[in-house]
Amino acid sequence: MNMFQRVLMVDASNGFYRMKRYGFDRYFGPVDLGIHLTRYYRSLNFGVGIFAGSILPGSNRLVVTGFSPCWQGNYISSMGGAGLVFNNLGINMVSLVGRAPVPSVLYLNRNHGEEIEVEVVPVDVARIWAAGRTGTYALMDEAYRMFGSRYEKDPRILATGPAAMHTDMGGIVSVPIKKGELSYVDTWAGRGGLGSAMAQSHGIVAVIYGGTLVEEDFRDKNVADEWFQNKYDLRLMQKDLEVTSKYRYEEKLRTGGTFGVNYANMEGRILAFNYRTMDWSHEQRQALHQNFVIDHYLKQFNEETVENKQQATCGEPCVAVCKKMNGRYKKDYEPYQTMGPLCGIFDQRAAEKLNHYCDAMGFDAISGGGVLAWLMDLLDEGVLSREDLGVNRLPRWQLDDFDVVADSMHNAELGCELIDAILERRGMIDFREGVRKWSRIHSRAKGTALHDRLVHVAFGRRGWMVPNQYWVSGVLAPMAIMGKYYMIYSDDFIPPRTLGRMCADRLKKELIVDNLGTCRFHRGWAEEMLPDVMGSLYDCKERYLRSIEILATRINSGNTPVFWDSQRNIDFIHSFLRRKKEVDKIADPRLDEWLEKFNQDPLEAAREFWYQTLMGIDESLREFF
Repeated sequence: MNMFQRVLMVDASNGFYRMKRYGFDRYFGPVDLGIHLTRYYRSLNFGVGIFAGSILPGSNRLVVTGFSPCWQGNYISSMGGAGLVFNNLGINMVSLVGRAPVPSVLYLNRNHGEEIEVEVVPVDVARIWAAGRTGTYALMDEAYRMFGSRYEKDPRILATGPAAMHTDMGGIVSVPIKKGELSYVDTWAGRGGLGSAMAQSHGIVAVIYGGTLVEEDFRDKNVADEWFQNKYDLRLMQKDLEVTSKYRYEEKLRTGGTFGVNYANMEGRILAFNYRTMDWSHEQRQALHQNFVIDHYLKQFNEETVENKQQATCGEPCVAVCKKMNGRYKKDYEPYQTMGPLCGIFDQRAAEKLNHYCDAMGFDAISGGGVLAWLMDLLDEGVLSREDLGVNRLPRWQLDDFDVVADSMHNAELGCELIDAILERRGMIDFREGVRKWSRIHSRAKGTALHDRLVHVAFGRRGWMVPNQYWVSGVLAPMAIMGKYYMIYSDDFIPPRTLGRMCADRLKKELIVDNLGTCRFHRGWAEEMLPDVMGSLYDCKERYLRSIEILATRINSGNTPVFWDSQRNIDFIHSFLRRKKEVDKIADPRLDEWLEKFNQDPLEAAREFWYQTLMGIDESLREFF
């Protein structure tokens, strides 16, 4: 195996390209090398780990690194399975620099070891997005129609939608292609708005790639089984089956996937109606969860998806089969949470309608759903009018006579209207520079802080991110990259300074996996086994672990966190602490102390909690030599 990474540098402004090599003396994978290239060239980078194409499960993620227009800092996003076809190019990374003068498709192909073919082809993307299946799906169809016949093996396509051109939260979508047919199993590099970076900063709205190059990837099953037998007393596949059970099927819960397992376990921790449920009693939240989720939303999912075994992989052989489907609709927890209960939607037909439209328009679904819930909240409270937002209806969020089917569909249709309003900049909406800056400007005119109802993590002057959908303190931690699982999302009460240290440690563990292009769903073995594999194959275990420590400090050196500028963020933390005491009956004097502080002065207590967390992060990620 080669001890260097091969990077194809492509200038989108003219189609010129060149190959560069980077040795293992400094960079080991798509994260550390991608961050270096981003800082040096302000490039957008697509890369795979050195185990892509190997026997190791989950090793074929495509990792995207670049400057996030949404977060306003360096960001890392990734999608499952897309690295398997990328590996056929015989390179480790494509680094995109320059900007095409008009929206274009980047074509990459490599046949039988010949030089990589590179073309930058202009397209009428506005027409394409409005045609056929619309949006991202129409663009994938068109890219395949234009170039599909040039490939001997099925290629893969990365596509953006209108959100990438008109907002800072556009994602990048891809689907496996089998025997010339584009599947419905969409995979996303959504978080961070790197689709917006690709379309706006580089003029590339889609990438199609593939090839026939076959490398000598690690495929010795006997050697791999010996590693796992020595460490776990299990063979590789046995251990992988064990650690991925949540994503496949949980026998005790009789459901599976992130949607099924999270909602089955949620009970009184449900977040709905733009987080308003935080202020409800535990019994009210439990009733909502039982009546609307267990008895309807989750019941539909189990009957339609789990019992019918509608499941698939992201495009690589994997026992997790985590893609839970219902026909053309893929069911993941966080998108079906932000554009589900958070928007007042508890019916699968309604959630499918809104999620599919959001995906077709190319939004990061978690950020998009969080913004929609926020705008619905402002409408429901009368802070903004229908005319302000360019829509024709108000949300139905009254629980007393809530019709779980009809009112869910009404709210979904309002969500679709709001998506159109965002893309068409109706009324007062203009999210091109992000919702945080927009809110700051219009709060002055309205005389109220609009963003007080937006739960988000702030970064720098105008960076923002809708957090992961768990009611825990870690999702609002002041880490250098948020919106991913580079933090602790445990439901335990953790004192803030300890929480900061634990978040820093979690960042390092996630980087071990991400920098080798491996899916975190396999983290149950990957975090501790992959460094050993690096040692066995490359004799560099300690150097790799050392590089992760350095990488974590490099990421943290760009941290410009901002104290929570939303009242609902403060309420989020306060209500979490209160729930731990009143519902979970946690007997911890440190919890009592923090609750007393929040009860006396919530703002000052929140500021201290935030700073204590940041102190724990910084003391764990300080630069060292």
